[in-house]
Amino acid sequence: MLGTLFPWIKEKSLEEKVKSRDAFIYLDRGMYLVGWKEPLNKRWTLISKIWTGTTSIMLIVLLPISMVMEYIHNFDSFSVGEFLSSLEICVNMYGCSFKSSFTMFGHSRFQVAKKLLDEMDSKCHRTEEWTRLHRYVALSNLLFIVYFILYSTYVVVNFTGYLLMGSHAWRLYNPFLDSEKNFFASNIVEFLLMSAVVLQALCGDLCPLTYLFLGRLHITFFKERLSRLYMDPGKSDDEHLIDLNNCIRNHRLILEYVNVLRPVFSRTIFIQFLLIGVVLGFSMINVMFFANFWTGLGTCCFMFDICMETFPFCYLCDVIINDCNDLADTLFQSNWIAANRQYKVTLVYFLQNLQKPIVFKAGGIFPICMKTNLSMVKLAFSVVTVMKQLNLAEKFQ
Repeated sequence: MLGTLFPWIKEKSLEEKVKSRDAFIYLDRGMYLVGWKEPLNKRWTLISKIWTGTTSIMLIVLLPISMVMEYIHNFDSFSVGEFLSSLEICVNMYGCSFKSSFTMFGHSRFQVAKKLLDEMDSKCHRTEEWTRLHRYVALSNLLFIVYFILYSTYVVVNFTGYLLMGSHAWRLYNPFLDSEKNFFASNIVEFLLMSAVVLQALCGDLCPLTYLFLGRLHITFFKERLSRLYMDPGKSDDEHLIDLNNCIRNHRLILEYVNVLRPVFSRTIFIQFLLIGVVLGFSMINVMFFANFWTGLGTCCFMFDICMETFPFCYLCDVIINDCNDLADTLFQSNWIAANRQYKVTLVYFLQNLQKPIVFKAGGIFPICMKTNLSMVKLAFSVVTVMKQLNLAEKFQ
């Protein structure tokens, strides 16, 4: 069923031409919808800029402000559960605004990264490489659909639960609609606005993961090429040296690809690391002390989505660090003993460069890895522990 609606989540045959940039087909469409990409047809440029300005002002600026305005105007009407549910969304929404801004202004870097992927694709000559590339392209597009389902589930469950209780799920301040007199209309408007925000958050969260996923694929290709160096007895010394120099150029392409993307990912993950502990803390308190079945279900979906924003990317960063450590070992274990002096000298210098792993840092401070991610998540348990020790839940009830 999904394969019929979204054909790019199925692995294409080798007869069909597929490139690494095809891994971003559904992600790019989502970015078009939120106004982060320019149209291919230049005659739509003006309309595209108007749409970008409208969505940016509405979703990045006005919507977070509307939640604060609701606290100012109707704070007395909040129950504790409603306030915590609204607060966790409000904090995350401000973080999403910063992340979205960084991702939107990083559009030019993504275009450069795609051109570098095209260059790396040109180095794929073996059938097994193209087979794996087709599989990774399908998996990357499937990843967008899976995240879309997960994020949309939270919106639908939260909206349905609060609607059945006769309340508003997110309590957005709307000066044009009275939330009591126009209950259903204001709920529908909230639902549509939050759906747009979630799509925006989805695109911002998937950009680092998808681009790094394709980067890791080309690192594995590169490692396999290193293992085949000086293995063909039919080649001359000059041809073996050309193969080694091609690997050096391949390594430079990978490093350039990573360096182009690093500033954008560093900022977005830094914001998420700052938020994850606080947001999960508020969510856990809400679930443990104040939520009923429907609100608890919606909050649990929200907590799962928050964890999915950083966990896969941090895990992938750890995998790439391990891959980089294997690169130097693979080159050293290649068949270089019988090579001539020029080949060996070139290999020694190359070996020194390969010993530097590819490491991402959040804001240039925290290394992006599973250890850092778990440390930030532990902050949520600290918030709950303080809540229990001070008996704040009983005082608020």
